[in-house]
Amino acid sequence: MAIIIKIGIFLINVFYFFIKLFPTKHKVTFISRQKNVMSKDIEMLYNDLKKKDSSLTIVCLCKKLEGNLFNKFKYILHMFVQMYHIATSKVVVLDSYCICISILKHKKNLKVIQMWHAMGSFKKFGYSILDQKEGSSSKIAHLMGMHKNYDYVFTSSELCLDNFADAFNVSKDKMMVMPLPCVDLLTNPKHIKNSRRKVLSKYKDINKKKVILYAPTFRKNFDMTNDINNLINEVDFSKYNLIIKLHPLSDVVIDDERVIFDKSFSTIDMAVVSDYVITDYSAVVFEIALLNKPLFFYAFDKNTYLDERNFYMDFDKDMPGIISTSANEIIKAIEKEKYDLKKVKKFASDNVAKVHGGYTNNISRFIIGLLD
Repeated sequence: MAIIIKIGIFLINVFYFFIKLFPTKHKVTFISRQKNVMSKDIEMLYNDLKKKDSSLTIVCLCKKLEGNLFNKFKYILHMFVQMYHIATSKVVVLDSYCICISILKHKKNLKVIQMWHAMGSFKKFGYSILDQKEGSSSKIAHLMGMHKNYDYVFTSSELCLDNFADAFNVSKDKMMVMPLPCVDLLTNPKHIKNSRRKVLSKYKDINKKKVILYAPTFRKNFDMTNDINNLINEVDFSKYNLIIKLHPLSDVVIDDERVIFDKSFSTIDMAVVSDYVITDYSAVVFEIALLNKPLFFYAFDKNTYLDERNFYMDFDKDMPGIISTSANEIIKAIEKEKYDLKKVKKFASDNVAKVHGGYTNNISRFIIGLLD
């Protein structure tokens, strides 16, 4: 297997050698495999860069690496498109692992930024969990040069800096505190008002009762249907509306007319109209904390999850809200208004740094500075 990978990388680099003969352009390329469309962060940077420099060519290559053999073959073809744009760009911005960036030998003038798609350092990832159940094989990671060739890695606060350096296996001099552009939206009252209006235009009666949002993390090879139903059955629907927003990769289906099982709005949009938010180990906790919403942690599989997936944080001590394995305890805490928004606010400020001049503006100015 190792020999096949090495031969494949050698052949791709031979092909890339000729692609690099194309001249470098005044161009920035965004590459993501999080989804097949631009994320909000990439979209915001795209628009801001266009405003700042109308002559700049901006390419966005957003394609998920999905499971079956045919999709993997299509992704391999997509990699050749990536190679052309990488070879002809001055700056490449990533929000996830990119095979082409890691395994290829690039032009010396290329600058690569790893922006990563999640704020804060909650669950361990990358080099921090090699050879663990949720992690990659250390042998494959080193063969594939996982997270290699980055010039800069962004993180959301000084508190996260060491953890991100560990996860990406980079020296601290490559780390920069640059929270994601979406923080501009989460701290913008006008945007929050518009998000609220959009949700209420579809769910017109939702605010006639207090609203609880349940937004759990994705669990690989684990059916959480019973645990979700336990939570549903504890809710007094004469007093509360319950919204369930599952992870995009989740295949769990909830068939209960009492529940709003939404797929049309983002988790954050739904958090805006909610009075209480229940989550678990999801990185969305940082964004919801910025909205200053009461947080509760329904960690029904805590002991198993902690054994299988390490955390940078001390889950029991650092989470800004009540933690319980019991759905009944979580709902009782909501009914009794057991939360502390001061803790939520401190959690947000510790994990997402404040910046002057706007989050999107800071990053786009930095990118433009690399084009000279």
